[in-house]
Amino acid sequence: MNGRLIAIGDIHGCHLEFADLLARLDLTRDDRLILVGDLVNRGPDSCKVIDLAREHHAISLLGNHELRLLKYRRTGDRKPLKDGDLDTFEKLRPEDWAYLEAMPLTHEEAELNTVFVHGGFLPNEPWQKQPAEVVTRIQVIDKEGRPAKRADKPDAPLWADLWTGPPFVVYGHTPRPEVYKLKWSVGIDTACVMGGHLTAFVLPEKRFLQVKARQRYWT
Repeated sequence: MNGRLIAIGDIHGCHLEFADLLARLDLTRDDRLILVGDLVNRGPDSCKVIDLAREHHAISLLGNHELRLLKYRRTGDRKPLKDGDLDTFEKLRPEDWAYLEAMPLTHEEAELNTVFVHGGFLPNEPWQKQPAEVVTRIQVIDKEGRPAKRADKPDAPLWADLWTGPPFVVYGHTPRPEVYKLKWSVGIDTACVMGGHLTAFVLPEKRFLQVKARQRYWT
């Protein structure tokens, strides 16, 4: 691998911070960019985020926010929608929808023994076979061994705390004030849209680079 492999956490429409981070990374032609999902919603301009992702030939993974918008577009069922979803839905252009439709669930780098995903995995099943509803949304694991949201099961263990690898997993989805680094995983959603930071994880050197959010866009 000649260039760097650079994973960036949940951008959520924060195009200015995304541009700031890209400037700090000073990308070369050999570098590859992986965005771990949730490019859209909540922040100021989802379309500009997609433009930047496309311009830099990023591998953009499917997050739960993209999945929700795609499902609504397919079914017209408004029940699963959250605040701000319709606003994003109405602004997305045909080329943006094509970009969302093409998003893979995971990206594997076998030589680094590393897999990138939006949410995470159930620890006792092959990661390659887990469906979108699990890998884009999992935060904790309930007593029955099912994926759940942190807010719904505050006492349940985090999936990452039970993940013993291999592979090493790089993920977003669960916002935290700081990077959540364990032996076999790293969580890089550092809550940019909530006024935190946008984080890049640079491989193979395993270095972190961050920019501070310019403001709090969503609470």
